[in-house]
Amino acid sequence: MGSLLDRMEPLLAAMPTVRGPEGHVHFKNKLMWTAGILILYFALTNVPLWGISPSSQDLFTYWRALLAGQSGSLLQLGIGPIVTASIVLQLLKGADLLHIDTSEARGQVIYMGLQKILIFIMIILEAAPNLIGGFMQPDPAIANAFFGGNMFAVSFIIFLQICIGGLLIVFMDEVVTKWGIGSGVGLFIIAGISEAIINGFIN
Repeated sequence: MGSLLDRMEPLLAAMPTVRGPEGHVHFKNKLMWTAGILILYFALTNVPLWGISPSSQDLFTYWRALLAGQSGSLLQLGIGPIVTASIVLQLLKGADLLHIDTSEARGQVIYMGLQKILIFIMIILEAAPNLIGGFMQPDPAIANAFFGGNMFAVSFIIFLQICIGGLLIVFMDEVVTKWGIGSGVGLFIIAGISEAIINGFIN
């Protein structure tokens, strides 16, 4: 495993990431970054997936509050891929299958790069069952209007939208972690639960 990670090091080091601050970030700036990401989060949860049928179901209905996503929106997956990838990586490291010294700069780069690759894989693995399992169905009217009735084309576009939303929330989490207050994952969970409580009161 060590030699494999050594060979993968150039790829892991090249993973896209949010650049961290070079010095101390003032609390006011942290607050502004956190508020900005929070506003963007709420905006993205209200962006519906294009091409989805109204009869679609939510695969993650019972875990929606913990996933901090919104069914049928661009943030369909929420923080699911981030949390799943982190758990898998911790299990591999805890079982001593990964020999990465995170106390060194090189080890941190390898660990973060490996985590980013796992997150990308989890985005695909969590997005695909929504469509393959028939939970999220393409709208026949849109398929007929734009693709000559090709339902697969609409399903593929829905899949791409879900993956893009998964990538967006990954980088939003990094912005909050490096430039804001606390963790982006925790912020999104609190925001999702708060939104559910407010909607419940209004309804």
